[in-house]
Amino acid sequence: MSGHSHFHNIKLKKGAEDAKRSKLFSKLSKEISVAVKDGGTDVAFNPKLRSIVDKAKGLNMPNDSIDKAIKRGSGELEGVTFEEFLMEAYGPDNMALLIEGITDNKNRSINEIKLIISQKGGKMVNEGAIKWMFERRGVIGITEIQSKEDAELLVIEAGAEDILWEEDNLIVYTKPEEMEQVKKELESFKIDFANLEWVAKEKISVDEERCNSFIEAIEDHDDVSNVYTNI
Repeated sequence: MSGHSHFHNIKLKKGAEDAKRSKLFSKLSKEISVAVKDGGTDVAFNPKLRSIVDKAKGLNMPNDSIDKAIKRGSGELEGVTFEEFLMEAYGPDNMALLIEGITDNKNRSINEIKLIISQKGGKMVNEGAIKWMFERRGVIGITEIQSKEDAELLVIEAGAEDILWEEDNLIVYTKPEEMEQVKKELESFKIDFANLEWVAKEKISVDEERCNSFIEAIEDHDDVSNVYTNI
């Protein structure tokens, strides 16, 4: 995600024009297929799939496209075989990045992304050089909150590890394995998104315009699912 807030980033995706929406749906389709391959087709027993399907529905991805992605992942429909990858890099202003992707040709995708990073003034690093700066967490976004004090008490009681306010919206951080349970406890709120993410342990200040341009160039690659930074 870029220097924008979580909520601003989600809003941008929801309002994307047709060409970008088509690319986004293609990426989500690959994520769904991989989640099915890893954990089965039943969202009740596959939290990863449930999270991605919820995200896809929130971005108005057609149900037919979601169903086809599930069937491809289960082998019910023929299709290419996808695999996940994780890349680590530095960008402008010593910004650290973790880049998640899904591809049917790992060597091609990684080489293309390496080229983008190099052309934009970044540099690749060895495995583990960046990842230790991040931790895997559940991230839940809540909107339309009536009382901030009441909301804080309720999310803490629900099992939140940490919270962050973005103006009048609340981000709830959880342990990865507890995200779905915490989300269920918060069903009385309007939940805008719920994802498993790499969250930076410490943040840095950067030139936002330059760094956002760098991030967006990577995000635009067809095989990149998510970009996480420490800004």
